[in-house]
Amino acid sequence: CVCVCVCARARMRDTLQGLLQTLEYITINDLQPKRSFYIAFGHDEEVGGGDGAAHIAELLESRNERLLFILDEGMVITDGIVEGVIPRVALVGVAEKGMLTLRLSVNITGGHSSVPAAETSISVLSKAITRLHDNPHPHQFGYGPEVAMLQATAPEMNFVTRMAVTNLWLFSPLISWSFLKKASTSSVIRTTTAVTIVQAGFKANVIPPVAEAYVNHRVHPNDEDEEVIQRDHDIINDPRVQVEVSSVLGAGARPSPVSGYSSTAYGFQVIKKSIRQVFSNIVVAPGICVGNTDTQHYLKLSDSIYRFSPTVYRSEDVSRFHGPNERIAVANYRKLINFYFHLIDNADTFHQSKSWTKLSDTHEL
Repeated sequence: CVCVCVCARARMRDTLQGLLQTLEYITINDLQPKRSFYIAFGHDEEVGGGDGAAHIAELLESRNERLLFILDEGMVITDGIVEGVIPRVALVGVAEKGMLTLRLSVNITGGHSSVPAAETSISVLSKAITRLHDNPHPHQFGYGPEVAMLQATAPEMNFVTRMAVTNLWLFSPLISWSFLKKASTSSVIRTTTAVTIVQAGFKANVIPPVAEAYVNHRVHPNDEDEEVIQRDHDIINDPRVQVEVSSVLGAGARPSPVSGYSSTAYGFQVIKKSIRQVFSNIVVAPGICVGNTDTQHYLKLSDSIYRFSPTVYRSEDVSRFHGPNERIAVANYRKLINFYFHLIDNADTFHQSKSWTKLSDTHEL
């Protein structure tokens, strides 16, 4: 089996190019939508979107625009990744975790390494970091969209797993325990803690007076920033360690509200219908996006904001995300273009009888 792929450093280029190809086809064939659509491309999403999406949102707000729903990049189609589920699972992000970066600093008199004190700035900071690592934030299983995700995929699970998922009143502790076993699923149900930068010292024989570390939290929608900061204080429990909010990664972001995903949620149903029209043998389920997207700037424009990229990920693809050999299969790229065509068509005609001619993956599009 040979996979013909398009390679690119940033996977989101396929979304941008696919959207542009979709719009080109619509324009060339004079397929005029009845609704108005905005296509927004920011240039700085990876660093917070302050110069791109923020200004786009500001312009739309100044025009008093109110959008029926918004779809941004985000979660993907998993193939063989969701444990116990054979069909592919399209996870549509109905919420997004917040981001909070804290700076820990210790300032203690330094000195020469030949006469070290009982405790140094580095040793005090190291103990604080270890405490944070050993005491993760409590899980929030049942307070996010993960239950709806399990319910959507339950019919495709084996009997034992399906029985547990459909009887959470009894098996909730077991299911949450299984989530916590793996980093990929644990991050879905709790506020995560990651120490990303540690700085201290400038010479091998000098004990530095100052040591600092940066801690990056991805905040669960059921948590508040203030609660996370207070819990860090309580875990560290050392007045010598100063904890302050850092802007090293920008202003950060609060957790987003959870957008609707019921049978009456228009945006979610349009996305779901479009996925099923293009991808066969697939389950569509709501999920929580653990990374941050440009949608943080669009919260005032719509109550229905979703995060989904129509790209298929297998287990071997996870390490390629923003890494070596990042790529998308040509067949998947065709479906990506087809998805956006269906999305625009369905959003335009979801409650109408007339729609554009549906396309196959081998169409000239």
